[in-house]
Amino acid sequence: RWVLSLQCKGSRNFMSALRRAVEVDFKDKDKHKSQGLYLLTTGIPDQETHTISAYVAEVCRGFDLQLHVCLFSVMEDVDSNGIIPARYANPTETAIALKEIVQAANGRFHWFGEAGIFESDDISVIVSEMEKANNYSQKVLFICIFLSYVF
Repeated sequence: RWVLSLQCKGSRNFMSALRRAVEVDFKDKDKHKSQGLYLLTTGIPDQETHTISAYVAEVCRGFDLQLHVCLFSVMEDVDSNGIIPARYANPTETAIALKEIVQAANGRFHWFGEAGIFESDDISVIVSEMEKANNYSQKVLFICIFLSYVF
């Protein structure tokens, strides 16, 4: 269920957008089986990471929801309107901060850019499952070879 699209023009005031989404859209949380918020961003929020993480952990626990973040890394430090954000971090620092926020919210983190996917919790899970399947198939092959020698 898609409820609200928030755009913070000229800033990355994450706390304001989150408060608005939670207060407006999750009033009727008992009517819905699951709730999730998706943050699509190109940079670090204006507020400090530890402040957001604490707030997100409290809100997500209270509403039984998850916050998922999609970070799109762009090459320029200034947005298309020429506005410099209130808080700056390089792409790696931004990813680390957003991952901390996502972990506080039991959500998933995805980081991509013009060059492709840098990191994705969903892809990591899929790769892990593929590695397990490969490991099991190698064990089965070893058992089959062993049994062929025995019998």
